[in-house]
Amino acid sequence: MSRGNDAFSDHFSGHAREYAEARPHYPDALIDRVAVLAPARNLAWDCGTGSGQAAVPLARRFTRVLATDASAEQVARAEAAPGVDYRVAPEDACPTGDVGVDLVTVAQALHWFRFDAFYAEVRRVLVPGGALAVWTYGNSSVDAGVDALLDRFYHERVGRYWPAERRHVETAYADIPFPFAGGAREDFPMTQTWTRERYVAYVATWSATARARKLEGVDPLPELERALDVVWPADAPARFVTWPVKLLWGRKGGEA
Repeated sequence: MSRGNDAFSDHFSGHAREYAEARPHYPDALIDRVAVLAPARNLAWDCGTGSGQAAVPLARRFTRVLATDASAEQVARAEAAPGVDYRVAPEDACPTGDVGVDLVTVAQALHWFRFDAFYAEVRRVLVPGGALAVWTYGNSSVDAGVDALLDRFYHERVGRYWPAERRHVETAYADIPFPFAGGAREDFPMTQTWTRERYVAYVATWSATARARKLEGVDPLPELERALDVVWPADAPARFVTWPVKLLWGRKGGEA
């Protein structure tokens, strides 16, 4: 989801089903790391949950996960799981009532938020010593041939269609204010074994790809697939796809 000033601008509801099916799953090591930051395992709030990619594994570690997103369509397509309570809500309106939250997570969504409003809500709902953990992942890597093609597609073919907020992902959130002290920036590789079809389906969920298709009236993916035929034929075996994940965390009471 995205916000320009105070207006909600949704980049993913139009392809929420594809997003739910095609996005990568976060590594257990990452989810384990953020879970141990919490002073208790009663309640986690996964804000900007999208299709629940972080909420579902968190629910295996917490009694309850409240998973919110401003996109009703994405919430409707989210993966159902025991312990996950999905709600439609913006980043500054956590529907917990008076119940304190042990952990707040934001997976690949902080760049869309109104930072000051979100951080104020985090301070309101976290229990003393509770943690905020946010992470983002950059462009994927397969091999030299595939990576070169995807880099050209990312920058040249659909580059002008990326929302302005995408720059925060490209800097691994180094340029986003994070007023919670106590934690370092940590790295976690995320690797999936994907067929080429699955890989292209993931590229199709990019906000820039969807916007190019909408504004040009032409799907840019067949062009990418023709180029991939040389370095990764459609009937070739599945390959490892790796993304660099950057984690930032801090605690209530440790505000910078």
